[in-house]
Amino acid sequence: MEHIVELVGRALLAFLIMMVIARLLGKQTIAQMTYHDFVAAITLGALTANLAFNVQMKIGHMITVLLTFTVIAYLLMILALKNRSLRKWISGQPTMIIQNGKILEGNMRKLKLSLDTLNQELRERNIYNIEEVQFAVLELNGEISILRKPEYLPVTRKDLKLKAGRQWFPIELIMDGKIIQDNLRQNNLTIEWLMSQVQKKGLTIAQVNYAVKSSNGQVYFDRYDDQMPNPIDKE
Repeated sequence: MEHIVELVGRALLAFLIMMVIARLLGKQTIAQMTYHDFVAAITLGALTANLAFNVQMKIGHMITVLLTFTVIAYLLMILALKNRSLRKWISGQPTMIIQNGKILEGNMRKLKLSLDTLNQELRERNIYNIEEVQFAVLELNGEISILRKPEYLPVTRKDLKLKAGRQWFPIELIMDGKIIQDNLRQNNLTIEWLMSQVQKKGLTIAQVNYAVKSSNGQVYFDRYDDQMPNPIDKE
């Protein structure tokens, strides 16, 4: 029983430590995953697993090692921000794989990137004809950024000289049936205004699962009762 309690305690401690480390290193470590981010994530994950399950190792020693690696990862991140030359070595740099419509086979070989993978990345961006691509760049996080040739770019309202309507950042008003008071206050919206919008739809707050003021200024409501007699259920 004591062994199980110790394992549970170590697992909770490992989880809390990783949460603190993730907050310290920031969102970019999760979103971008550059070279040093990847190494840091793998190393810290292995150390945390040992902290949780390897009862032969002292907790104090494991925490010391974890903190040491965290400091190293944090310092590398700061150095990458301060020094461009070091940033190239620590985080890597983007690599051109298509330039002026020509595939750069040499760069593809260096990156161990096959044509099948390149075609898959293009298809995921709704590009089925490689001749549409002017430039393609493999970014630091492993994603491929594409710039189409001018003749294949989508037409915009500016191209058509159409007047664009004003847009706002979407404001979530109700989530999980609860009014988000902070969002109302920050955007100078009142409870009375929200209630009037709900009543216009013939609803009550208790019936609303989610409500958001969209970028076009319209208010969207999702009810708890969707009134769908035969909803699709994919298993």
